[in-house]
Amino acid sequence: MGETAIYVEIEIKADVDRVWQLTQDPDQHPRWDLRFSSISPIATIPTGGSRFIYQRRLLFHTIRGTGTSLGEKQRPDGTLTSALRFTTDDRLSPLRAGRGYWRYIPTSQGTTFITGFDYEPGWGRLIDRLVMRRIIGWMTAWSFDRLRIWAETGTLPERWTIGSVLAFWRPGRPQAARCRRTPRRGNAMTLAPTSLHTLEAP
Repeated sequence: MGETAIYVEIEIKADVDRVWQLTQDPDQHPRWDLRFSSISPIATIPTGGSRFIYQRRLLFHTIRGTGTSLGEKQRPDGTLTSALRFTTDDRLSPLRAGRGYWRYIPTSQGTTFITGFDYEPGWGRLIDRLVMRRIIGWMTAWSFDRLRIWAETGTLPERWTIGSVLAFWRPGRPQAARCRRTPRRGNAMTLAPTSLHTLEAP
């Protein structure tokens, strides 16, 4: 991963199968992830992955893009990895073409869930470095903690709207600060693994 790539890691007290289901199911994924309003599969690809259309609804505009994902890559220790490429030609999108991965590491307490991704800025590199990359990283981390709460307690993610960020009196609300934002030794993963080399462009 490059120095500016986004990295988020969280410990979830739920098994890998549960975390996989909530993150890989296109109907469940947008429920907890602030970065997406909908994800719609459109086709499978020969390498075993799938193509999809994603949307992020804003107040006066909906950003649309396409992506391809490559499914399960399992290691002998039970670790799972999925890879992703995405792109959009929407001039209002702060993210253009990008790629990344999700990693699921089984632990004695449940699952270490990790993402790493990078992208071409849509609003210029200066704005991206000073503003947007920080916001996207925070959104990812906050979403990961909302996912953790769902997987561990069954509390539906819709209970925790973005407004709950300011609800300091609500116990157990999602917090981005619960996530690790820099890789541990051995948990970092290059953004050019074999799975990404073989993954078709969207």
